[in-house]
Amino acid sequence: MATRAARVGPARAAAFRVLLRVFEDGAYADRVLRSVASELDQRDRALAQRLAFGAVQRVRTLDHAIEGLGRRRVARLDPPVRAALRLGAYQLGFVDGVPRYAAVNESVELVRAAGLERAVAFTNAVLRRLSEGIAELVAELPESTPREAALKHSYPDWVAETWFRDLGSAGALELMRAENEPPERVIRLVRGEVDGRPDDDVPGAWHVDRVDEAAVAEGRIWPQSRASQLAGLAVRARDDERVLDLCAAPGGKATMLRGEVVAVEVSEGRARELEETARRLGASNVRVVCADGRSLPAELNGFDRALVDAPCSGLGVLDQRPDLRWRAEPLPELQLELLRAAAARVRPGGTVVYSVCTINSDECEAVVDASGLRVDPTLGDEWPRFRHARRPELLQTLPHVHGTSGFLVARLRT
Repeated sequence: MATRAARVGPARAAAFRVLLRVFEDGAYADRVLRSVASELDQRDRALAQRLAFGAVQRVRTLDHAIEGLGRRRVARLDPPVRAALRLGAYQLGFVDGVPRYAAVNESVELVRAAGLERAVAFTNAVLRRLSEGIAELVAELPESTPREAALKHSYPDWVAETWFRDLGSAGALELMRAENEPPERVIRLVRGEVDGRPDDDVPGAWHVDRVDEAAVAEGRIWPQSRASQLAGLAVRARDDERVLDLCAAPGGKATMLRGEVVAVEVSEGRARELEETARRLGASNVRVVCADGRSLPAELNGFDRALVDAPCSGLGVLDQRPDLRWRAEPLPELQLELLRAAAARVRPGGTVVYSVCTINSDECEAVVDASGLRVDPTLGDEWPRFRHARRPELLQTLPHVHGTSGFLVARLRT
């Protein structure tokens, strides 16, 4: 068995294990990758991530191709065969520069190494059909309706329907393509210097070729998209103010805020993670409270400002979290409860920034409108590049327009 496994490169072996864990055990792709790729060198780790994340994102399209060309229902296959076919199909259909023989042969060896000798011939035959036909099959898939586009670009139907409704067909298709590509590589500079290029629009944001993990561990930089940093900057907290941050973990935005910051997180584990982030980044002004943002302790009151970076469907960060599209669900009721709870703890005349990393008007504009709070119209003037196309008093970042995560940001007055 060890000899057979050695025929498979470490990157493909790691990607294979990620696919198995995500689709058979419900695990999170990024967490599994950290575990299975911990011993790999930088090059193999990058390849493993590219293959695993890409195959997870594209799984709906891959399964369609496997069933069409392999003439076998994917659901009826043994899990290792299913994972190996998906991994091979992704390389054959979507990755330039991978030799066909490598994609086919190593996927076959993964099945053999799993002890499924009886499935080796079948796997080999299907992959050879895929090598000859998957590119043409995918290219010919139509995309004129939400359902067609969802299959071609590998999204749930409801996501495609939402984006066709909110952005029109052209915008929806551009967004679908953009969120199947790797995200921007941007960090927030906390202190010191960094090898990179400062962003033209978001102060403190730097574009880098790679994230220096040693600098992250030392708290000199923090991986954070420009859109996420924009939400923190929109709070405009000052040194002499008290600021409430609900749903604050893992702490990227909380540690951007000035003044006396109370960062609230309902999960004990994530609250500990938040404390560690604040300690690492030197944010001694941040005090962490483990509580439900909808029922805060009575003494947490009279804040000058609040940030509600609410839980959401995450449709603006699907390029960063490959399996999220298959788990996502809208949370407008929870978002509205949290926004109103924060507003109740802010003094009259104070401000509440509402932000969500999604592209779905039901969780964005509709929640702002339902809150009953007055919208601060100056926010769009402060950040004209990110002004919402239809609601200029709000900010909206779009991956296919701005090259960063998809966020909505609103500043509201109590």
